[in-house]
Amino acid sequence: MTTSTQSVLAEPFTLPCGVTLPNRIAKAALSEGLGDKRNAPSPRLRRLYERWSTSGAGLLITGNVMVDYEAVGEPGNVVVTDDRDSAALSEWAAATTANGAHAWVQINHAGRQVPRTLNATPVAPSAVGLDLPGGTFATPRALEHDEIADIIRRFAATAKTVVAAGFTGVQIHAAHGYLISQFLSPLSNHRTDGWGGTPEKRRRFLLEIVHEVRAAIGSDVPLGVKLNSADFQRGGMTEDESLQVVLDLAEAGIDLLEISGGTYESAAMMGVSAEPVKESTRKREAYFLDYAERVRAATSLPLMLTGGFRTAEGMASALSSGAVDVVGLGRPLALEPDLPARLLSGTTAASDVQPRRIGIRVLDSAAELSWHTVQLWRMGDGKDPAPHRHPLRNLAQYFATTGVQSLRRPKRGFSG
Repeated sequence: MTTSTQSVLAEPFTLPCGVTLPNRIAKAALSEGLGDKRNAPSPRLRRLYERWSTSGAGLLITGNVMVDYEAVGEPGNVVVTDDRDSAALSEWAAATTANGAHAWVQINHAGRQVPRTLNATPVAPSAVGLDLPGGTFATPRALEHDEIADIIRRFAATAKTVVAAGFTGVQIHAAHGYLISQFLSPLSNHRTDGWGGTPEKRRRFLLEIVHEVRAAIGSDVPLGVKLNSADFQRGGMTEDESLQVVLDLAEAGIDLLEISGGTYESAAMMGVSAEPVKESTRKREAYFLDYAERVRAATSLPLMLTGGFRTAEGMASALSSGAVDVVGLGRPLALEPDLPARLLSGTTAASDVQPRRIGIRVLDSAAELSWHTVQLWRMGDGKDPAPHRHPLRNLAQYFATTGVQSLRRPKRGFSG
């Protein structure tokens, strides 16, 4: 690795709010599944983030923290609606920031993407179910206007609570088919009132959440948004429509936009989509770099790109091009929790993470998910990751812990 590559990755970056990230590497959101039985932060979750606090990443973004106990995406999600778990939240925040990294909480509402075993009557913009086999997810009920307003207030309340607990910022999850993404997509939002029917009305929900969260946390606390470049489904939100959302977010004054893509039905965020990956994309590593370049041509809004990065050279190239300002790493940090530090020091040039499949197509996605998730659980137990553990063994452990309903389709656990 060249000295110039190291210097690009190590360069600090100042956000519009005035906060400076110590370097250009972020740990992207990974669904930990380590909340306790009350959906509160557990000692295992704190222990995992103590480990990541020494990773070298300048920004650590948590996995899903949900704004409603009835809208969790999977077992073990942390839920924050008020200050009832403020002590545990403060301990988690202190562990995450102990070595100088910024720590942002990713706040979310699952909408229709709640497994039937957790909620048989989920809500969504419209009564449109997921196009998935197996009956894992129930058909949702369309939200009433007053309920939509209440959810917007919940996002703001959760954001205010976690910042008061010591987290240094907040990221609103508007990607991967969760509730905000459901409002943005014409496939799942069939409303004809003030919350749907046109692209402008479909993005109103997100923009009102941004406005209320900003009012709750203040102008000097970083506010990020994670957004799909596209749904990667016929009839879904397109790149052109997504780009307009970006321009509105820039005008709304967010500090960092993380670009991702896909939904449960088309998991582009995991490198899986209806369209084959272009060879040029493989060479450039990042799944959504072409879209990031479109965004950069239209706005100076700071950008974080997650998905596919594996080498220091690929990361530095994306940063040096000016297309993005921060690179996000997800799955690599499940296996190599100190990878950013080694990339920054020049002792490592690339991640060793490889797909963990078992050769049975119907189970491969579940095997990939479970292999990485169990590594997080091991670190939460104070153990090292086990890179040579067979995927079937991790699959069995994941199944025993979460149950069959969680394995019907890959969750967004690799990247939030």
